[in-house]
Amino acid sequence: MKKIILTGGGTAGHVTPNIALIPELKKRGYEIYYIGSKEGIEKELIGNFDIPYYGISSGKLRRYFDLKNFTDPFRILNGYREAAKIIKEIQPDVVFSKGGFVTVPVVKAAKAKGVPCVLHESDISPGLANKLCLSSASAICANFPETLSHLPVDKAFLTGSPIRKELFSGDRKEGLKFCGFTEDKPVILVIGGSLGSVRVNEAVREILPELLTNYQIIHLCGKDKVDESLKNTQGYVQFEYIQKELSDLLDAANLVISRAGANAICELLALHKPNILIPLSLEASRGDQILNAQSFEKQGFSCVIREENLTSQGLLEAVDQVYKNKEKYIQAMEDSNQQNAVVAVADIIDKTAK
Repeated sequence: MKKIILTGGGTAGHVTPNIALIPELKKRGYEIYYIGSKEGIEKELIGNFDIPYYGISSGKLRRYFDLKNFTDPFRILNGYREAAKIIKEIQPDVVFSKGGFVTVPVVKAAKAKGVPCVLHESDISPGLANKLCLSSASAICANFPETLSHLPVDKAFLTGSPIRKELFSGDRKEGLKFCGFTEDKPVILVIGGSLGSVRVNEAVREILPELLTNYQIIHLCGKDKVDESLKNTQGYVQFEYIQKELSDLLDAANLVISRAGANAICELLALHKPNILIPLSLEASRGDQILNAQSFEKQGFSCVIREENLTSQGLLEAVDQVYKNKEKYIQAMEDSNQQNAVVAVADIIDKTAK
């Protein structure tokens, strides 16, 4: 039986594509192990699967001053030693890395032990962790066509992002029932991220009466961001966060308003959901969401509103325009070559394994 080590952590976005790969890798006969940080979110997420989990020391390499810059290099070195010991014990045929700083010592240790590595880069421009690992990789998978120009030509493959299988099993009728909605009006799903977005929430609520004339609204507004004054509003439901029922809500949605995190928008692409993207501003990020959104707009998958240009009236006009032209967006997504990423990535892992 072939053995594979999956690694990735720090945020859910560095873990969920690994989770999406697990059923396909098991089907192909892989014995799967996971290396993550000792206390990161990946430990909790992978705990739901019957996979051996190894926690190692990890540190962050920062481009700005922080007292931890003096101690984190020692954590990274310790993580390297721990990863090397685990790799020697497991003797994997291949390592797959989704990114995050915990992956750097794992990939470097695998390279030193002669184990081939496959990386996956979610954003258009590689993050620092993946940049440090490029020279140690045998193959690099990418979400966006633009990313290929940042990668070694002989190692780069456009695959899209592995999507969790359960997202394709949604039931529109169950989603409508869960929300108390009817079939007579289209549904808009608003996703502000797990922490929510104050600006997006405000813009949606400012035009709620106008929206409810023609649409029903599911609003995933983030932790502690439910507006109590809007409870029991006909055709409008709010949730801080949804997990189990998300696939049903996505299937019920005719249009999605979302941030532009790479994994989130790749899920919309895979599900062929017409969408309006409102990427995080440069004040709140390194600009990766803006580049992600621009790529999707260029490919005809999305309508984009920059956060600094967001107005309630502009959002209302965008909603009507995208819904009116929804078939055009759906067709562009159906024609994309960034489909079935789970199989595409698994094929590359198979070819790379020693």
